[in-house]
Amino acid sequence: MHTRKEQMEAFGRFLDVLDELREKCPWDRKQTNESLRPNTIEETYELCDALMRDDKADICKELGDVLLHVAFYAKIASETGDFDMKDVCDRLCEKLIYRHPHVFGDATAETAGQVVENWERLKLKEKGGNKTVLSGVPAALPSLIKAYRIQDKARAVGFDWEEREQVWDKVKEEIAEFQAEVAHLDKDKAEAELGDVLFSLINAARLYKLNPDNALERTNQKFIRRFGYVEEHSIRQGRDLRDMTLAEMDELWNEAKEREKAEGQE
Repeated sequence: MHTRKEQMEAFGRFLDVLDELREKCPWDRKQTNESLRPNTIEETYELCDALMRDDKADICKELGDVLLHVAFYAKIASETGDFDMKDVCDRLCEKLIYRHPHVFGDATAETAGQVVENWERLKLKEKGGNKTVLSGVPAALPSLIKAYRIQDKARAVGFDWEEREQVWDKVKEEIAEFQAEVAHLDKDKAEAELGDVLFSLINAARLYKLNPDNALERTNQKFIRRFGYVEEHSIRQGRDLRDMTLAEMDELWNEAKEREKAEGQE
């Protein structure tokens, strides 16, 4: 791996390249925070996709794209005299040092859980920091991830089940309430109860240290693979999926499952 000096030189070169692009490239010159924001979201999701696939080459590439956006926002701010990349790095270092008193101070934290509890407590004390326990959860987070973060923050101040097994009674209760509203054909109430079911399942995942977002994405990818197999083999047979019976599609679906099992993909 590269030395710290080589890494710093590479970062400096990157900032020099960005400066030149901002000055000489018509596209880079016209970018604003507002125009970049949608691309930033896209690049972040592309990084997440590479991380899910554990594709090291792609992870390296996508990290570069995300870094470009971070530096670009700092560059734009430097042009208005608000802050620059040094300010971004300095504030980050100050925050990390302040929130890790067990490393840089006299506090102790023997477990990761204690670190999180200290972190949340310190955030509430910070000047200009979160005013309430849940205020630090970004409103724009996808709902599934937001639910996990809400629950995790509540746990950090002690609002949680005494025993994780207790969550299953809540899951069963919410499913029963959802089924009842579906049976009553009340769409609005059924949707509300469905939210409660999902929230309780995410809570169960958190308690058992499972990542619900990763879990759902694994199932998404599994469905894509299997449905792709069904579609591919229907084409080979010269048939249209719309003309096949459910039983015929199920047969191909089960073939896909057996194939994945044999290949250790399931």
